[in-house]
Amino acid sequence: MQSGYFNENGVALLLTIWVLALLSVIVGEFCHAMRTEVNITRNFKEKTEAYYIGKAGLMQAVVELIRIETTPPVIVNVEETQPLPEEEKIEWRINIPMQDIPFGAGAFSVKIENEAGKININKADQNLLRMMLNSFELDDNEKDIIVDSILDWRDKDDLRRMYGAEDEYYQSLAEPYHARNDDFESVEELLLVRGITPEIYNGRLKDIVSVYTEKDDIRPFRSRRQRVGRNNNDLSYNKININYASQAMLLTLPQMTEELVREIINFRKEKDLTMPDVLEIVGAGAYTELAPYVTTSRDAKSPFFTIVSEGKSQQGGTITHHFEVTVKIDARSEKKYKILKWTDRG
Repeated sequence: MQSGYFNENGVALLLTIWVLALLSVIVGEFCHAMRTEVNITRNFKEKTEAYYIGKAGLMQAVVELIRIETTPPVIVNVEETQPLPEEEKIEWRINIPMQDIPFGAGAFSVKIENEAGKININKADQNLLRMMLNSFELDDNEKDIIVDSILDWRDKDDLRRMYGAEDEYYQSLAEPYHARNDDFESVEELLLVRGITPEIYNGRLKDIVSVYTEKDDIRPFRSRRQRVGRNNNDLSYNKININYASQAMLLTLPQMTEELVREIINFRKEKDLTMPDVLEIVGAGAYTELAPYVTTSRDAKSPFFTIVSEGKSQQGGTITHHFEVTVKIDARSEKKYKILKWTDRG
């Protein structure tokens, strides 16, 4: 009887241990599942916050552009002015990244580009298009093909330039298509043009060109200074506004080195360049080759802006959401702006 008693106790103990082990596994799995759910919920919350913080940065940039570009300047007595509150001292400048502006529990960073700092492939002449290709490792014949083919693509006739291409060439391809014979509708369309390979396109070209023009608009864009009669709009599609040019665009210009580009970018952090400033930075020799392609006029500005905004759910956090949006600022429209292109990613 004693032996049977111990056997029953042993079985009971063994079953108890197994039940406890099973319960431990269940509890462990439950805790792991709960931690996973909490992490998923927290990540979703932070991603949502990053999205709306980034969007807030984007819309704040739009508001500032509308204010800067459409509000006439107000002349005030300097002695009567009061210092601005600290939160109003933010200066929104073209091509100068604004890092981590606090918003809610997180922050956004914004960079604004003006399309006058790029080469407009719908308007640029032959000389500017050829200069655009000088920074690529191409021989003269390859450059001739690309320049003539761009001009053939955008003109409205079927007459082929010496090195260009029209329907006859594009219809002979394995996957035939027609030349547009009109303005480029997007930068990506360059990949359809004879001579332009993905390597050329992705190797800087896509970052230095624009397609936005004021066609169909009989009244040219005018900045706020122009609307009070101080200047005429001297926006030229055959000159790059060096104050709005990106690093990639600056490196494309004649005689520009990485050191000179750094000097120009550092100078622009404080104020806009003038042509004498450019001469002092690059030197007389480089200036002679550079000057025909650039301008520093404040009125040589496009109404088209690209805004890059990144939202962070926490200041210094790793969860971000990125927006890149092209807008047109137009004082005559009801909303004062129009969105032309929208890209966002988490």
